[in-house]
Amino acid sequence: MALVGMGVFHLVYDLEMFGHLPPGTAVTGGWRILSFAVAGSFLFLAGVSLQLAHGHGLRPRAFLRRLAMIAGAAGLVSLGTWVMFPTSFVYFGILHSIAAASILGLAFLRQPAVLTLAAAGAVLMVAQTGLGLAPSFRGIWLDWTGLTASPRPSVDFVPIIPWLAPFLSGIALASLATQAGLHKRFERHAAATPLMRRLTWPGRHSLAIYLLHQPVLIGLVWAGTWLGR
Repeated sequence: MALVGMGVFHLVYDLEMFGHLPPGTAVTGGWRILSFAVAGSFLFLAGVSLQLAHGHGLRPRAFLRRLAMIAGAAGLVSLGTWVMFPTSFVYFGILHSIAAASILGLAFLRQPAVLTLAAAGAVLMVAQTGLGLAPSFRGIWLDWTGLTASPRPSVDFVPIIPWLAPFLSGIALASLATQAGLHKRFERHAAATPLMRRLTWPGRHSLAIYLLHQPVLIGLVWAGTWLGR
């Protein structure tokens, strides 16, 4: 569902970029809410994934391999958007945020879920109250924290504050689900049917889909625009 939402939002963004929709469509009204919901869903699920994979003990090799893949993909996104949008390239987007949150989230894997949820609430409180927006936090190299007053423009900006909150919530709720035995119940009822395999395939390849879907969508919109002319 998060991947579908991402595709729909980026299609609207691309249609706007090619002049088929009024300027600002993708960042106003329900489309803006959709973008927040999609980003929050990805970070929440990344927190769930971290807890499921390492909640019973950190596996350093697996963690570092996953972190390297996400960080490498984030670097590709920064490079690609810098070529296309040099004044508003992605310097700290969703993948950058997931990579940073994965490192910070290690401190909460073995903590009580209540404490992790409290930390998520504290992150949201900092975001709402504007704590940290002092002159000392107004350097462009601190924009990624989310605590600078006027961050540099970017086509995809997902700073630590407030987006660490859904990630920590995912860790906490996955921990509670494990304690309640929900994961074992899901395993018993999730039969490996052809339909189930089709439904789970996108989630198992979400990083590849994320990296490839925009070039495909932009190509389709460009082709449609060219044929229409």
